[in-house]
Amino acid sequence: MREAAFVKQNKEKWIAFEKAISLGSNTDPDALVDGYIQLTNDLAYAQTYYAESKTLLYLNSLASQAHQKIYKNKKESGNRIIEFWKQEFPLFFKQYHNTLLVTFLVFLTATAIGSISALNDSSFVRLILGDAYVNETLNNIAKGEPTAIYKSGSEIGTFLGITINNIRVAFLAFAFGVITSIGTIYILFSNGVMLGAFVTFFYTKGVFFEANRQIWLHGTIEISVIIIAGCAGLIMGNSILFPKTFSRRVSFMKGAKDGLKVVVSTIPFFIIAGFIEGFITRYANMPDWLAFLIIGGSLFLIIFYYIIYPIQLNRLHERQIHRA
Repeated sequence: MREAAFVKQNKEKWIAFEKAISLGSNTDPDALVDGYIQLTNDLAYAQTYYAESKTLLYLNSLASQAHQKIYKNKKESGNRIIEFWKQEFPLFFKQYHNTLLVTFLVFLTATAIGSISALNDSSFVRLILGDAYVNETLNNIAKGEPTAIYKSGSEIGTFLGITINNIRVAFLAFAFGVITSIGTIYILFSNGVMLGAFVTFFYTKGVFFEANRQIWLHGTIEISVIIIAGCAGLIMGNSILFPKTFSRRVSFMKGAKDGLKVVVSTIPFFIIAGFIEGFITRYANMPDWLAFLIIGGSLFLIIFYYIIYPIQLNRLHERQIHRA
């Protein structure tokens, strides 16, 4: 059967099933299971005859969502929270990798604009970062300690303050998605411009290496997870702009729920970033190899958990479905 005919024959059934799983507890469990069995049969057929097609990608995503709905009410072990980060979230997040890429590109573009602006206009950094911060940093550079600002305050106080503030920024990036994706893009853009100006400021003062070695100790996770939180906002914002087969209200409810899952997933990483900034970044005299080990390890952790691991887990899940 040609792919177009296959889609035409089953399209209404798939749309009805997609709407059914979005209703959750309001759907008859037996009907949900029956629909899931039919879906896996269609998925197996598509894997055989339409490999690498958009139809196969759609059915894979729909099967993953259905699997979570069917099994979420089974008796849970005492490790429900662990299972969320270990299985449920990575399996779910793979469908939003394209959205994450868009978020990253928006942030990268904003960072480049901030950097270019700081290079061409010396007053731009003061406009973005404020006179008080710039003056204090200039004094620290003159003393030979460009990142001495991170030594101020107690370790525990810094850890708690930074962690709470980072989580606030993440939820703000998500919440602004309620005014469509434009709100989240604004938050991402403003933070990206600030980062570009901030890093370039140290470059213009001749302390680029020394400053960045310390900044990215905590900044690798911190900036990465702000981008991921922005992805959550775009998920919610896009659900309003592009409801697909759902009504706009149902699409928004689904987008808000999915976006919230993404934001919640970032909390442990913000705690890690806050811990590094409160207890580690202040030690500017650590060996270079140790600093880059922490930075590289942090980057690998983010890439593995949000990109590599979801891909691996979904491939395993697809093989399990195919064998079922």
